[in-house]
Formats: sequence, structure tokens, C-alpha cells
Amino acid sequence: MLFFSIVLTLIKFSAYIITHSNAILTDALENIINVVAGAFALFSIYYASLPKDENHPYGHGKVEYLSVGVEGGLIIIAGGSIILKAVMGFFHKVEIESIDIGLYITAFGGICNLLMGRYLIRHGKLKNSSLMIADGKHLLADTISSAGLIVGLTIIYFTKLYWLDNVIAILLGLYIFYAGYKLLKESVNSLLDEADYEKLEHLVTILNENRAEKWIDMHNLRVLKYGAHLHIDAHITLPWYDNLEYSHGEVTAVENLIKDKLEGEVEFFIHADPCLPSSCPICVVKNCAERKSEFVKRLDWTLENLLPDKKHEL
Repeated sequence: MLFFSIVLTLIKFSAYIITHSNAILTDALENIINVVAGAFALFSIYYASLPKDENHPYGHGKVEYLSVGVEGGLIIIAGGSIILKAVMGFFHKVEIESIDIGLYITAFGGICNLLMGRYLIRHGKLKNSSLMIADGKHLLADTISSAGLIVGLTIIYFTKLYWLDNVIAILLGLYIFYAGYKLLKESVNSLLDEADYEKLEHLVTILNENRAEKWIDMHNLRVLKYGAHLHIDAHITLPWYDNLEYSHGEVTAVENLIKDKLEGEVEFFIHADPCLPSSCPICVVKNCAERKSEFVKRLDWTLENLLPDKKHEL
């Protein structure tokens, strides 16, 4: 991606030199951010791949979120600079030239961003990389801004209303500023371990579809993301009368199930709780000699009843 961004930046600055358009300069300046972000992302991917050590027992994956935050901050700075440059353009007018050439170059850059953005998002999901997905979304946002720029330049080309160039630059600057804000917000939320409800929903579906008879209940479910790695905490309720070896086997079965169904490296901390008399109405274990009350119904696991740190009962 770094090489791609450098080449595209040179192409877009060539378009600005030819046209002297502030709107095209907006597109080119944002690409400088892509170059800086690409360099930092390259280092982040290397650092995130380092194995766990004594100082980083959960690995180095969170550096990806820091990289996303740096990229978002740089984009915000770029958006503000673009808006300032466009406002100044109303007072220091520059004649725009060769808009048609600028249109062709901008269209080429937009297509390149579209293809690369879709590629990064697809492979980011396969590798469970938040950084690749964020970079892909950024490039798709660039594609949208390029499309807006093409529409604006086309209007200028036919109407000769050159003051629209600065208006377009301001609008694109605001859009870029907002895109940077979203990346920065995503980075902060990830560093603060905000719940990933999409991942949690997928995990709950897997557990429901493959639930064993003696997995009586589960609660206090949490998923923490460290780059491509997942750390899962949960409490599982098992029959109190089974020996430690058997209960450990059930916990291992849960771990193996999730590792098989979820992509990426998965680490577990599963706490086994003994069942209580209050568990009997939701317990599906057949021919249980220790049952204290009749079975009433099987409790389906959902986000609403798995996330709280509380055993379930009717």
C-alpha cells in the first residue's frame, strides 16, 4: 500500500501543477496522509506480529489501533489545512487551467483507490486486521471524495464558474475532516476495549448451534481484541458432581469449538461454576440423579443474558 500511495500522490500533485485547482490540491494533500499512514501501518503490522513476551503478555496487536488513531489525527489536520487553504483562495485568486486533464487524472486516482480499498477490506477481514480494514475504508472514502471532485470540476469546466473550485475544496475538506474523526473515534474505542457486538453475536450463534448437554449455562461473556488476536472470558456452569478431569474436558471442548469456528488466534479464560438448585429448571441434562426440581425450558443464549455477570434462573 505504501508504494501505491506514493505513486498516486505524485500523480495527483502533477494534476495540481497542471491545473492550479485547490480542489485537486485537496485530493493530493490527503494522499500525503496516505503515505505517512502507510509507513506507520507497515511498522505496526510488523510490530503486531511479534510474539507475546514478559512485558506484553497479551501480545502487541493493539499497536494497530494506535496506528489507526495516528492516521485519523493526520487526516483531521489535513482536512483543516484544506479548508483554510480554500478560504484563502477566495482572497488570493489563481487562474485554473487544463481542467480536462485534471479530470482524467482524478478519475484514474479514484478508480485506483476503489480497487485498493476493496482489496484491503477483503483481506483485512480474512486476517482479522483492524488496521487493514481501516485503511481500506479510508481509501473508499477517498474514492467518494474523488467522485465529488469529478462532478465539481465537470461543472466548472462547462460553466466557467471558477470560484466553485474553492467551494468544492471546502466541502471535500469537511468530508475529509469527518472521515478522520471517525477513524480517531474508532481507535480510541478499540484501545478502551469497547465491546465488538458483531463479533459477540457471531460467538453467541456458534455457542447456541453447538451447545453440549452438560453446558448448563454461560454468563459474563467478554471478547477483547488485540489486533488479529482475540481474548475471550466467560463463566460456564457445569454439573457440580462431575470430577475435575471431566469438567476440564468440557471447558476444553468449548475452547476447541471456538478456535475451530473463529478466524485468527483465540485465547481463552473460562471459569467453571458448579450448578446450583436454581439451575435445575433450565438444565437439559437427562436422568440427573441430583435434580432438585423439574426441567421447565431450555434457555436460549443471547447477548442480553450472556454478557451480565449473573447466573441464570427462571
